[in-house]
Amino acid sequence: MDPMLIGVAAILSSGFAVGLAAIGPGMGQGFAAGKAVEALARQPELRSEIISTMLLGQAVAETTGIYGLVISLVLIGIAQGFM
Repeated sequence: MDPMLIGVAAILSSGFAVGLAAIGPGMGQGFAAGKAVEALARQPELRSEIISTMLLGQAVAETTGIYGLVISLVLIGIAQGFM
């Protein structure tokens, strides 16, 4: 197989890895923030607990995006080896 083709495929795959890995965290964080606002509207006295729980949920959701970034960087490193 042509090494240049492998390099190009790795670069394209790295873009897809970041793009697709960003969809899930974006939706998850938006959902968590929306539900936190609803909870704050119902029970404003629990503000600190609601916000800390929301931030923890958003941090967990963001790990998927970070994993996608790591995979993308690995693919770029592979592509540089073939180009």
